[in-house]
Amino acid sequence: MNGKIVGIVIMVSALIAGLGLYYLQIYGFYREVPAADVTLVSLGTQEPETIAADGMQAIDADSSPIRFRACFTTDLSLPLLTETYVLVDSATPRNAPGWFDCFDAEALGIEIETGTALTFLGQKNIAYGVDRIVAITDDGGGYVWHELNDCGEKAYDGTVVGEECPPLPSSLSD
Repeated sequence: MNGKIVGIVIMVSALIAGLGLYYLQIYGFYREVPAADVTLVSLGTQEPETIAADGMQAIDADSSPIRFRACFTTDLSLPLLTETYVLVDSATPRNAPGWFDCFDAEALGIEIETGTALTFLGQKNIAYGVDRIVAITDDGGGYVWHELNDCGEKAYDGTVVGEECPPLPSSLSD
């Protein structure tokens, strides 16, 4: 009889812990970002410039610098954007939580592969080793996410960062 009680307690505890972990990963850490601007890095100045964006929806989490996701629309054409702003090769959109339904990483990835969406550098080192990537489709849909750059990948996997990267923040070098 005691074994059944212990078994039930363990099962209930595991279920509660699993549900808590699921909630924290999918809902708990995220918050809506009010009135975020969309920026793209200019070819001429190499500095981020704000572009026209309507219907902005954005979420972020303090628990990780790569949890930012946003959706918007713009009237700017892809030819104008490619002549003015820095393009990014081989950017892959990161999945967003299922409840943030304006951001479909799989569909966006297909659009990038087929060429109906282009990816631009939104801002370099928005956090240490993390770049903001902006994808814009030919119908004016815009999507934003954060992606590790070369310095970030080296810093977070433990390899030597090297001279081409800025100094590590003290929280990463410990």
